Amino acid sequence: MSPKDLCLALVVIVAWGLNFVVIKVGLQGLPPMLLGALRFVLASIPAVFFVSRPQMPLRWLIAYGMTISVGQFAFLFHAMSVGMPAGLASLVLQSQAFFTLILAVAFLGERFRLSHLGGLVVAGCGLALIAMQNSDHSMTLAGFFFTLCAASMWALGNVITRKVGKVNLMGLVVWGSLVPPIPFLLLSLWLEGPETIETALRGIQLDSILALVYLAFVATMLGYGIWSRLLSRYPANQVAPFSLMVPVVGISASSVLLGERLSHLQMAGAALVMFGLLVNVYGARLWQRLRLA
Repeated sequence: MSPKDLCLALVVIVAWGLNFVVIKVGLQGLPPMLLGALRFVLASIPAVFFVSRPQMPLRWLIAYGMTISVGQFAFLFHAMSVGMPAGLASLVLQSQAFFTLILAVAFLGERFRLSHLGGLVVAGCGLALIAMQNSDHSMTLAGFFFTLCAASMWALGNVITRKVGKVNLMGLVVWGSLVPPIPFLLLSLWLEGPETIETALRGIQLDSILALVYLAFVATMLGYGIWSRLLSRYPANQVAPFSLMVPVVGISASSVLLGERLSHLQMAGAALVMFGLLVNVYGARLWQRLRLA
């Protein structure tokens, strides 16, 4: 990878890692479902007038938007609003890799390797440690559970993307962002109520507006724009491992900017999850090299 593209990959990692801190800031002024609706309105309009629609059936585009956009972020925003710390959210959300693996084996007939099982077991032990209540109750079990639900929705979206084959990722993100606003608004009306929506919009503060701008244009447009460029120039197995650094940035940023601290059990769990992800990504390659040595 060229130095320029390596720097671009690092930009994406930082943008996506800071994303979780920004969500926490946004949730201080806006209820979670309303935050989701506004985010995807900004992410889709006016971008849809400048980005070509991906070549895929409409039903799959809607399915993608309902899973990876509505499902993932409805659960994630709600999780963080009910007590999921930003740093741990960035880590636990990476369990999508294992949900994707299981769903791809079940629905796409992909192979399940021994390294996948090893990574799944190790990461599962790490998630179990994280789920244990720590002394200061900085994380709620409800927040942890809903973050896992968000990861499973992300995984469903990944399986849908694999099902439709190779498409323009930027076009998929932009046009897929047209799907979430109405479902998010309906969820907001149902769960948060018209009065809460009106109060939030009338009293919206600058930090909430900046959070929306960041989520829509930096985390979504800039992040996925660069990511799609990298995927178009390099093999996926060379680009994808960079996403493993997102939780490192997320946990570090939440510690510095939000004062979040992990308990000893959670730190051990975080290390196990990261190790499990590494085994999942590199385990088969390493085993192959050892056999040939």
